[in-house]
Amino acid sequence: MSETQNRKIPIYAVIITVLFKLLFLLTHYIQEDAFITWRVAQNLLDYGVIGFNGDTKISASTTHLYVFVSYVFNLIFGKENFIEPLLIFNSLLFTIGTLLLSHLVLKNPWHKALFIFLIGILPPAIKISILGMEYGILFFLEMALLYYGFNKGKKWVIILLPALIMFTRIDTVIFLGILFLVDTFWNKKIRWNFVFGGLWGVLSTVAFNWFYFGEVVNNTITAKKLLYEEHLTFQQHVDYFFKSFGNFWGMLKLPGDFNPVTIIVLIFELLCFIYLIRQREKRNYFLWIIFIFGWIKQIIFISQKSLFDWYYWVPQLLLFVPILIFILEQKERRNLWLSLLTVFYILPMLAFQTIHCIATGNGEWNYRRTIGLFLNQYEKDKNQWILLEPAGYVPYFSGLKTIDEVGLVDKQIQLEIKKDKAHYWINTVKNRKPKYLLSYQNLYEGNDVNSAYYQTHYRLLKEFRVKDHLNSNNKILEKIYHLKPSGTDYNLYVRID
Repeated sequence: MSETQNRKIPIYAVIITVLFKLLFLLTHYIQEDAFITWRVAQNLLDYGVIGFNGDTKISASTTHLYVFVSYVFNLIFGKENFIEPLLIFNSLLFTIGTLLLSHLVLKNPWHKALFIFLIGILPPAIKISILGMEYGILFFLEMALLYYGFNKGKKWVIILLPALIMFTRIDTVIFLGILFLVDTFWNKKIRWNFVFGGLWGVLSTVAFNWFYFGEVVNNTITAKKLLYEEHLTFQQHVDYFFKSFGNFWGMLKLPGDFNPVTIIVLIFELLCFIYLIRQREKRNYFLWIIFIFGWIKQIIFISQKSLFDWYYWVPQLLLFVPILIFILEQKERRNLWLSLLTVFYILPMLAFQTIHCIATGNGEWNYRRTIGLFLNQYEKDKNQWILLEPAGYVPYFSGLKTIDEVGLVDKQIQLEIKKDKAHYWINTVKNRKPKYLLSYQNLYEGNDVNSAYYQTHYRLLKEFRVKDHLNSNNKILEKIYHLKPSGTDYNLYVRID
């Protein structure tokens, strides 16, 4: 095979990987927070304002760049048809990112092709591609910065991309900081154009937040910190870390505090990394960057009690890279190593993620979306308010104005949290009198004044139960639904006065 044809092999791997992962679109597994971003994009389309409820400005989404990308896809494909094209776009960008990463750490085209496919079908890679979050774009931008900026030496890339990366997620300052430190230590000099690019990225993001929203960081960060902040002792922090890290460091979240699969993989990742950097290859520079970033990002977010698993997707994949390199470059018994990896890790992970996508997709798309569609038909006045949690599927498909319990999409509830955190929910109901309440609880239970208030002013409109959505004509799907039921029981109340 000619050298030109060899160079195309990784490109073919990108196409095959994307086509393979498109099968997961059939599961309709889309993350709740994606619908927050998409509603913000549609709010910009309808009102010309980055917000969630009409013309009120609020950074309800964690990502500014993805809001604008979603806005463009809504503009091109329309509100009814933009989701699938956007998910395909996300998947394509992420997989191109893995192609750029393969160029940084591997030489053989066939090794690159296998690397792209194997890393592309791991659980975090599937979730990055199909859940509708901003991480496909983010992974592409970060790998493009490494490949074109720090490998190819394109100065304009080093200046421009940090701003786009920061505009995608403000916490990417961790990635840019690690990149700066490793680069400075490795080359024994400061790359000033990167310093300028990083400062420009930070200043432009903060300036946009300040001049548009009147805040330094996104409202989502402020709201979560306000509601979830706990005052723990040092020992409690340590206990929490050891309780949590096993399920977030690896790719498989299991019930309980101890996850032996993750511990084994973590040790193997470390051993492979040590083995590779002892070879004194040029790629060690990039291995140090991605491995230190993976560890630091994990530690910071676990220490901050960040339980949302999407914070860990990119570090999980980057920490796994040394294992794939080690196995692909084995001169003897490579096929054996590859077979063992595939049979005992890749395929079980793929099977687990497939079941998880089918079950969770049913719980989100076939169940939670149903609540939004019901309200969309029941309530024609889209200026009416609903108080609920979370603020994804139901607000998006109902079209109602929304107060969420955390305060991601509505700042006024944050004032109630500051005044009286223990009673902020009932105080919000009394002060703002939303027409609809969607609650996990039976609000009529109990003999206190709160239950009496609900019984006087609200009527139970409809009960939504997960068990009613575990049926399918396909017996295999039905077994999966019952194996891993997904969703939460809700009670929907409507105001009667």
